[in-house]
Amino acid sequence: MRGLLSPFGDENVPSTKSLERGSPRLGDTTWANNLSGGGSQAVTWFAALLLSALVLILYAPVLGSLVRQWWSDPNYGHGFFVPVFAGFVLWSERSRWHGLRLRPDNFGLAIILFAIGLRILGMLGAELFIARLSFVILISGIVLFLAGREALRSVAFPIGYLLFMIPLPAILYYQLTLPLQLWASRLAATGLIALGIHTVREGNLLYLPNCTLNVAEACSGIRSLLSLLAAVVAYGYLAEASTSRRISLVVASIPIAIAMNGLRLVATGVLSYSFGPAVDSGVVHLVLGLCFFVLAFLLILLVHKVLRRLPRYQNLERVIQ
Repeated sequence: MRGLLSPFGDENVPSTKSLERGSPRLGDTTWANNLSGGGSQAVTWFAALLLSALVLILYAPVLGSLVRQWWSDPNYGHGFFVPVFAGFVLWSERSRWHGLRLRPDNFGLAIILFAIGLRILGMLGAELFIARLSFVILISGIVLFLAGREALRSVAFPIGYLLFMIPLPAILYYQLTLPLQLWASRLAATGLIALGIHTVREGNLLYLPNCTLNVAEACSGIRSLLSLLAAVVAYGYLAEASTSRRISLVVASIPIAIAMNGLRLVATGVLSYSFGPAVDSGVVHLVLGLCFFVLAFLLILLVHKVLRRLPRYQNLERVIQ
């Protein structure tokens, strides 16, 4: 079985005489060299196609439900972008992992079996999050089993980025939305009062002179927070080489997303007070959401520019150089 799944066939095993002459070891074979050989190339592609077919068969129901949720749930509409970006990163960095030494690791088989176990557990318990998470774990195990740890490290980011396409488990989702609703309603009430609009807040309800605004789950900001996090991680990977600055951008995106959602509610309140509650629906609601999301990302760009100018980061770059 290992001979079928491993990128190396028996013809790649060096003889004792060749080892004595100082020939390259099996572990020193690179991905590019392996693909250049006729027999090895056939074995490699056959193993890849076989594993791909098995994964698609095993995960077809999981991936189908995942795509349907991306389409129907606005909170996870960014899921369509995630695998596309991960594929783009893999393709753009193909020259780097083509030259890697292939050293298959048997520990990858244990990870594969663990992922399949999670898939079965998620199916029996009707827990979509576990079943979907096992898909990312399975990909990691396959890479480790066929190519080794160095190859897994080289593709760790695009594989890890796939986690953004998995919706949060329900228990965690509701634990986040309630405090986000309350924070958003407080920010909105404070902003409306500052603008001279008499506002009374009771929980997540905002009482204006001519209408009542309900800060529902959809207005909690979880949608913009998740989408902004996915966008900032992608931007940081492409535009910033410093790990510390990447982390700073991700951390900064959380308060920025919360603040922008509060300002969006303030704008909604002003429009509802001026033109009536009917304005907070349809196209106006969508346009406001898009405008404040763009504003949030522009603030991330500003934060990035400021971080690059900080003396502490500039001195760190000089030390590295």
